[in-house]
Amino acid sequence: MEKTTYTIDAAGRTLGRVASEAAQALLGKKSAHFVKNQVLPIEVIITNAKKLSISERRAAGKIYTRYTGYPGGLREVSMKDLMAKKGVAEVVKKTVDGMIPRNKLRKERMKRLIVKD
Repeated sequence: MEKTTYTIDAAGRTLGRVASEAAQALLGKKSAHFVKNQVLPIEVIITNAKKLSISERRAAGKIYTRYTGYPGGLREVSMKDLMAKKGVAEVVKKTVDGMIPRNKLRKERMKRLIVKD
């Protein structure tokens, strides 16, 4: 089976809708060769990520948390701060990553996601 490339234009669209479309494509649900337990040769390219429609209230209110493993190690960063530090591409990757099942195929599927500003 040959490699398939999906291109998603994010200009003027909301983050969740773009991310869910990308996640479905990465999982292979848009393909006729869909198999649950395999990573299909599908690449997803998201263009115009800077033109995503993200409201100020959403950017300030959404908080990403992670735990370092040490006592008192709960780290929080808002979407606004994450976009300022690492760019919109990182926010899109985190959103799509949250929509991919947590199993051994997750890392391989996320490698096939390309976000272009």
